[in-house]
Amino acid sequence: MNHTTSLKFSHPDVTAKGEPRASVSFRRLETLWINTGTLCNIECANCYIHSSPTEDRLTYFTAADAAQLYDEAAVLAAEDGGRLPEIGFTGGEPFMNPDILEMGEDALTRGHEVLILTNAMQPMMRPKVKQGLLALRDKFGDALKFRVSLDHHTRALHDAERGAGSFAKAMEGLCWLSTNGFSLSIAGRTISGEPEAEERAGYAALFARENIEIATADPATLVLFPEMDEKADVPEITTACWDILHKDAASMMCATSRMAVKRKGAPAPAIVACTLLPDDPQFEMGRTIRESLMPVKLNHRHCATFCVLGGASCSA
Repeated sequence: MNHTTSLKFSHPDVTAKGEPRASVSFRRLETLWINTGTLCNIECANCYIHSSPTEDRLTYFTAADAAQLYDEAAVLAAEDGGRLPEIGFTGGEPFMNPDILEMGEDALTRGHEVLILTNAMQPMMRPKVKQGLLALRDKFGDALKFRVSLDHHTRALHDAERGAGSFAKAMEGLCWLSTNGFSLSIAGRTISGEPEAEERAGYAALFARENIEIATADPATLVLFPEMDEKADVPEITTACWDILHKDAASMMCATSRMAVKRKGAPAPAIVACTLLPDDPQFEMGRTIRESLMPVKLNHRHCATFCVLGGASCSA
């Protein structure tokens, strides 16, 4: 590693080459994420948030914690035209959290759309959880949405990431959601190296065999996320990059979303810039949503590979 490479992402305002670092100004709150906790029923080989069955550094968010966020979001929405943000639940595995159904119902009752990111495995498939989800579907319809993690359309590559047998269990949950009429999207990964068109065709063939209706050609319905290699040498994003790449800073995730986390032992939840960076102190933005609505300096490799260069988005 040369000296310039070692200095990358070391200063919030300038790159290793001394160029002005890009930042993203906040525009409006379109998605408010809640990290339900880092506990997960599985441990993936390449989990960006390092979740596992024993990892609880981000502890369970509670229904009371969420209600306080919803209250603040309502005040901010009233000041900005009245449109409530989407509420997104991520983890860990959200269905490990004992308050997930209560938090979801509270948000839906207040008029939010709700998106739950899930691996669709055993925690979601418990009888009481399924019963609760069916009740929410009957009451709120497509305002409740799911994004199911299916890393690849083949059993081998999915299981290589998530463990033997995980593909079959995820497909069981996905088929249950589809059969019962829930609004669905899929989160895949570009782990195979195959051309995007071929990967989408592979998912389409899989879903056709399973009678699952998902528009795989739609990048918002089948989202293919780039891999986040923490050891890779990635470029830093300068202010000049927006014009060079023909990208709009306003299209970045942190222009329209924030995430709430609850750290183990902390007195209260905190707000961070995005779903990708819950642990980096420079991306902790305050204790309230209002405090967090400041520019975000793109001083992390994930900002480059995942958002600016990868073009990924986490919202529905």
